[in-house]
Amino acid sequence: MSDEELGPVKLYYRIGEVAGIVGVEPHVLRYWETEFRSIRPQKSRKGQRIYSRRDVDRLLKVKDLLYTHGFTIAGARKKLRELGAEPPTEGESRSLGVARAALFELKNEVESMLAELDRLVAVATPPAAVPRGV
Repeated sequence: MSDEELGPVKLYYRIGEVAGIVGVEPHVLRYWETEFRSIRPQKSRKGQRIYSRRDVDRLLKVKDLLYTHGFTIAGARKKLRELGAEPPTEGESRSLGVARAALFELKNEVESMLAELDRLVAVATPPAAVPRGV
Protein backbone atom coordinates (compact mmCIF):
# COMPACT_ATOMS: atom_id res chain seq x y z
CA MET A 1 0.00 0.00 0.00
CA SER A 2 1.34 3.40 -0.89
CA ASP A 3 1.80 6.36 1.46
CA GLU A 4 -1.12 8.13 -0.20
CA GLU A 5 -3.47 5.24 0.63
CA LEU A 6 -2.40 5.23 4.29
CA GLY A 7 -3.25 8.88 4.66
CA PRO A 8 -0.85 11.27 6.38
CA VAL A 9 2.50 9.74 7.18
CA LYS A 10 2.66 9.20 10.92
CA LEU A 11 4.94 7.29 13.24
CA TYR A 12 2.03 5.68 15.08
CA TYR A 13 -1.62 4.95 14.43
CA ARG A 14 -4.48 4.20 16.83
CA ILE A 15 -6.63 1.12 16.44
CA GLY A 16 -9.53 3.01 14.82
CA GLU A 17 -7.23 4.48 12.18
CA VAL A 18 -5.65 1.09 11.49
CA ALA A 19 -9.06 -0.57 11.27
CA GLY A 20 -10.04 2.00 8.63
CA ILE A 21 -6.81 1.55 6.67
CA VAL A 22 -6.94 -2.26 6.75
CA GLY A 23 -10.69 -2.38 6.20
CA VAL A 24 -11.70 -4.55 9.16
CA GLU A 25 -13.33 -3.92 12.52
CA PRO A 26 -11.11 -3.21 15.56
CA HIS A 27 -12.12 -6.51 17.20
CA VAL A 28 -10.66 -8.34 14.19
CA LEU A 29 -7.33 -6.56 14.71
CA ARG A 30 -7.36 -7.53 18.40
CA TYR A 31 -8.06 -11.15 17.41
CA TRP A 32 -5.23 -11.17 14.87
CA GLU A 33 -2.87 -9.95 17.62
CA THR A 34 -3.60 -13.18 19.50
CA GLU A 35 -2.97 -15.33 16.43
CA PHE A 36 0.10 -13.70 14.88
CA ARG A 37 3.18 -13.18 17.05
CA SER A 38 4.59 -10.59 14.66
CA ILE A 39 1.68 -8.23 15.35
CA ARG A 40 2.32 -6.73 18.74
CA PRO A 41 1.35 -3.06 18.94
CA GLN A 42 2.71 -0.99 21.78
CA LYS A 43 0.37 0.35 24.42
CA SER A 44 0.15 3.99 25.45
CA ARG A 45 0.10 5.10 29.08
CA LYS A 46 -3.68 4.99 28.88
CA GLY A 47 -3.58 1.40 27.59
CA GLN A 48 -4.55 2.25 24.02
CA ARG A 49 -2.97 0.23 21.22
CA ILE A 50 -0.40 2.19 19.23
CA TYR A 51 0.44 0.61 15.86
CA SER A 52 3.64 1.34 13.96
CA ARG A 53 3.86 1.56 10.18
CA ARG A 54 5.39 -1.94 10.21
CA ASP A 55 2.39 -3.27 12.16
CA VAL A 56 0.03 -1.75 9.59
CA ASP A 57 1.99 -3.33 6.73
CA ARG A 58 1.87 -6.74 8.44
CA LEU A 59 -1.86 -6.40 9.06
CA LEU A 60 -2.40 -5.59 5.39
CA LYS A 61 -0.41 -8.70 4.45
CA VAL A 62 -2.47 -10.82 6.86
CA LYS A 63 -5.70 -9.46 5.41
CA ASP A 64 -4.45 -10.18 1.89
CA LEU A 65 -3.59 -13.77 2.77
CA LEU A 66 -6.87 -14.39 4.58
CA TYR A 67 -9.36 -12.51 2.42
CA THR A 68 -7.82 -12.45 -1.05
CA HIS A 69 -5.90 -15.74 -1.15
CA GLY A 70 -8.29 -17.69 1.07
CA PHE A 71 -5.75 -18.89 3.63
CA THR A 72 -6.85 -20.10 7.04
CA ILE A 73 -5.30 -18.45 10.10
CA ALA A 74 -2.88 -21.38 10.44
CA GLY A 75 -2.08 -21.27 6.72
CA ALA A 76 -1.45 -17.52 6.82
CA ARG A 77 0.77 -17.95 9.89
CA LYS A 78 2.77 -20.65 8.07
CA LYS A 79 3.09 -18.52 4.92
CA LEU A 80 4.32 -15.54 6.96
CA ARG A 81 6.91 -17.80 8.65
CA GLU A 82 8.10 -18.94 5.21
CA LEU A 83 8.46 -15.29 4.20
CA GLY A 84 10.36 -14.53 7.42
CA ALA A 85 7.68 -12.13 8.66
CA GLU A 86 6.48 -14.36 11.52
CA PRO A 87 8.76 -15.85 14.20
CA PRO A 88 8.64 -19.62 14.72
CA THR A 89 6.61 -21.02 17.60
CA GLU A 90 8.37 -22.45 20.68
CA GLY A 91 7.71 -26.00 19.48
CA GLU A 92 9.17 -25.21 16.09
CA SER A 93 12.19 -23.57 17.71
CA ARG A 94 12.79 -26.69 19.79
CA SER A 95 12.43 -29.00 16.80
CA LEU A 96 14.77 -26.75 14.81
CA GLY A 97 17.31 -27.04 17.62
CA VAL A 98 17.04 -30.84 17.60
CA ALA A 99 17.37 -30.91 13.80
CA ARG A 100 20.37 -28.57 13.97
CA ALA A 101 22.07 -30.82 16.54
CA ALA A 102 21.42 -33.91 14.39
CA LEU A 103 22.84 -32.18 11.32
CA PHE A 104 25.91 -31.05 13.26
CA GLU A 105 26.50 -34.64 14.40
CA LEU A 106 26.05 -35.91 10.84
CA LYS A 107 28.50 -33.27 9.56
CA ASN A 108 31.10 -34.43 12.09
CA GLU A 109 30.63 -38.05 11.02
CA VAL A 110 31.04 -37.17 7.33
CA GLU A 111 34.18 -35.12 8.07
CA SER A 112 35.60 -38.01 10.08
CA MET A 113 34.88 -40.44 7.21
CA LEU A 114 36.53 -38.09 4.70
CA ALA A 115 39.61 -37.79 6.91
CA GLU A 116 39.80 -41.60 7.20
CA LEU A 117 39.39 -41.94 3.43
CA ASP A 118 42.20 -39.40 2.84
CA ARG A 119 44.42 -41.35 5.25
CA LEU A 120 43.71 -44.66 3.45
CA VAL A 121 44.35 -43.11 0.04
CA ALA A 122 47.66 -41.65 1.28
CA VAL A 123 48.78 -45.06 2.59
CA ALA A 124 47.72 -46.95 -0.55
CA THR A 125 49.26 -44.52 -3.03
CA PRO A 126 52.96 -45.07 -3.71
CA PRO A 127 55.09 -41.96 -3.53
CA ALA A 128 55.61 -40.22 -6.84
CA ALA A 129 58.77 -41.20 -8.62
CA VAL A 130 61.44 -38.56 -8.29
CA PRO A 131 63.08 -38.01 -11.71
CA ARG A 132 66.80 -38.88 -11.76
CA GLY A 133 69.31 -36.24 -12.35
CA VAL A 134 67.37 -33.44 -10.78
